[in-house]
Amino acid sequence: MKQPKVAFQGELGAFSQQAIQQLLGPGARPLACQRFDQVFEQLAAKKAHAAVIPIENTLHGSVHENYDLLLQHDVRIEAETNVRIVHNLVAAPGVPFRDLKEVYSHPVALNQCLNFFAANPAIRRVPYYDTAGAARMVVSENRRDAAAISSQLAAELYGVRILKRSIEDDRRNFTRFFLLSRTSSRPVASGPAEKTSIVFTVRNQPGSLFRAMSVFALRDISLAKIESRPLRGKPWEYRFYLDFLGDAREQAPANALRHLGEFCDSLKVLGSYSAR
Repeated sequence: MKQPKVAFQGELGAFSQQAIQQLLGPGARPLACQRFDQVFEQLAAKKAHAAVIPIENTLHGSVHENYDLLLQHDVRIEAETNVRIVHNLVAAPGVPFRDLKEVYSHPVALNQCLNFFAANPAIRRVPYYDTAGAARMVVSENRRDAAAISSQLAAELYGVRILKRSIEDDRRNFTRFFLLSRTSSRPVASGPAEKTSIVFTVRNQPGSLFRAMSVFALRDISLAKIESRPLRGKPWEYRFYLDFLGDAREQAPANALRHLGEFCDSLKVLGSYSAR
């Protein structure tokens, strides 16, 4: 598919759009949505060929809402990519740094640039719903005393000028994104599967999780991540999201999943996918 339509949460110029480009190239057509549940709904309604969602950030951890939505919808993970989060201070053309009194951005972005605000105490940080939306706002309203924190892609799209590059506190700030498609549709992307994500529940009794994990250890399969989420309707019980290295269609992982099924009350493979 040369020009797939890809749903994402945020405004054009968001880091999710950068992830779309890394996953599918510049020909992909981004479809902006206000909320994550709308991203999944656009995909389910066949208004988008694929979707891209953030699933984990190296500083703030997992995006739990999207973990829950993965289980609620009939989707397949096709690929993943990591986007380096670079926060730039941007303003309307002609606005000098010395005139700034306010900086707008998403609260997470503001909190990732605390050193900048500590060094410039006269500048007030103002929460905004979206990083790219903040960049669009300061230029569309021609704010002469305000700037935004956004990506370089947003700066290019909205014609704002970058006053200071890379003002984030931590240069090792990455967000991991999933490329999703409907399970009933043809894959949007192709490539060798290097990782598999699953979700499962086990009986609430001693040793259940240990036995579940042993199916991978017995076959020398490396686990990349395990995450627990509350099981609705069953207080203090949990479902587990797990990533392991390997393709679920290969013999050893397939045997491990069959063995795991013997210990589970429920088990779903979310996808075997490549990294890009």
